[in-house]
Amino acid sequence: ETTISKNELYRLLQIIRSEQTVYKTSGAVHGCALLQRESIIYLIEDVGRHNAVDAIAGKMLMDGINGSDKYFYTTGRLTSEMVIKCAQMQIPILISRSGVTHMGWKIADQVQLTIIARATGKHFLLFTGENRFSYD
Repeated sequence: ETTISKNELYRLLQIIRSEQTVYKTSGAVHGCALLQRESIIYLIEDVGRHNAVDAIAGKMLMDGINGSDKYFYTTGRLTSEMVIKCAQMQIPILISRSGVTHMGWKIADQVQLTIIARATGKHFLLFTGENRFSYD
């Protein structure tokens, strides 16, 4: 089973922060990343968070990448649509710099997806899927 530890999460957040280029200069885009352990497989920045998620889903399909051992990071809110897209990509751990909606949380809990939200620096909130998270 795919898991993530507190220290891995902190390192991932640091790696992503150092990579987001359009966001740093404009601040007006969303970033999404497909990650495996401490490496970025894809990083897409777009004005729409759904565009960025869909671009990663398409790349995964075209490259034959399985999501079951990956993490997904987004700067956007974790709405029901975002959670459903992650579940469809079979990615078990969803991380967001932003918050999670009630419906997003409910769906994630039903499909047993791990949600880590408000993840910035050394702060985060673990909402669902505690079995995949370790505090080191």
